[in-house]
Amino acid sequence: MAAPSHTSVKSRDIVTTLADRWPILGQRRPLVVYLCGIVVLDFTAIGFFAASADFHWHDLLTFVALMACGAVCIEATRRLGMPAGVSRDLLSAWWLPAALLLPPVYALLAPIPLQILLQKRVRETVVYRRVFSSAAISLAGGAASVLFHSVVGELDIPTQGTGGPILVAIGCAVLFTVLNTALIAIAAHTAVPDTRWREVLWDRESLMLDVVELCLGVLVAIACGVNLALLALALPPVVLLQRSLLHAQLQAAARTDPKTGLLNAAAWQREADTEIVRARRTGETLALLIVDIDHFKRVNDTYGHLIGDQVLIGVAATIRSQLRDYDVVGRFGGEEFVVLLPRADVTEARRVAERLRSRIGRMAVPADENMVTVTISAGVAIMSMHGDDLIELLAAADLALYRAKELGRDRICLPATPVPPARRPGPEAAPS
Repeated sequence: MAAPSHTSVKSRDIVTTLADRWPILGQRRPLVVYLCGIVVLDFTAIGFFAASADFHWHDLLTFVALMACGAVCIEATRRLGMPAGVSRDLLSAWWLPAALLLPPVYALLAPIPLQILLQKRVRETVVYRRVFSSAAISLAGGAASVLFHSVVGELDIPTQGTGGPILVAIGCAVLFTVLNTALIAIAAHTAVPDTRWREVLWDRESLMLDVVELCLGVLVAIACGVNLALLALALPPVVLLQRSLLHAQLQAAARTDPKTGLLNAAAWQREADTEIVRARRTGETLALLIVDIDHFKRVNDTYGHLIGDQVLIGVAATIRSQLRDYDVVGRFGGEEFVVLLPRADVTEARRVAERLRSRIGRMAVPADENMVTVTISAGVAIMSMHGDDLIELLAAADLALYRAKELGRDRICLPATPVPPARRPGPEAAPS
């Protein structure tokens, strides 16, 4: 192998330094283009509507009152904290009224002060994510505001003799939620293309939260339209609901690995113990896989930890996308993952492990002008065949993984029988 030139090493060091300072530079190019496009579109919309808007003191006062209520909500929940991965809140209760009661420019501007406050007072996160979140909410609110005012006009929601304006308000609130979710889902899918769309769109829990947010936003808009002072009555219940929501999310976050979103080691062991007890009671089969990324240290040493994190996230997403909803997958630490397959026998466990090996082997993460690819080795253990409890199964799978490493990596092993790597299949469509 030819030795790398000093120029290329220096160039890579410069790119790595820039990526450490500006994390967006370490993302996939399509993602960077998409994020920048949304932000530019948002600023363009703000400029356009600001230039054509007629500013009135009552509108400014309403906007300031709504932003003040949002700030109170943020400050009231600040002590609870917001760890990585916790992104749901009830701030739409203040963004939606701005979209429904005020000209579109206010709906476009509303997320900016509250996102700045979240960044400064609650939890600092990567700046480009805050900026994109603000832009996505801004565009969704602006679209809802334009639609509402084009249909209802200048009339206030509560002063209509019929429920027509309220139905329009509900429809615009639904548009706000759908558009905001779609913009964020496209970004998430662009970041990790192997992720299933249903994993970045709605599940039952998020859909329920969206319904709650829509109801709160419309009710606050009605109260604010009747009398601005009624915001003082709407604020306490919204604060209480937001604190309850964050508390539930914090409990869930304590179970997950912040980098990959999978179960952490402790939570995985609890889930796995439950499945093993159930399998013993019913007499069903059960398999355990330990998956390890081959030469992962080499990736970190060559491309830096930022790219290494992207590889971990990509591997985790690929594993999750290839499993059933009731399979139990977690990160065991470092570059090691564990998977419990209820009702899987030897044949099924081998098939799943080989599918994971094949899919991850075709995964590519952009780094500088290169594409980083990795392989995995996996150890498989079957309940009753290689152990009767979690400790025995983990020990057997770990022994099988060690043998897979000794035999050259990029392969699947059982405790006694190696499974050689199959020939790489041609490209196939990723699961939807």
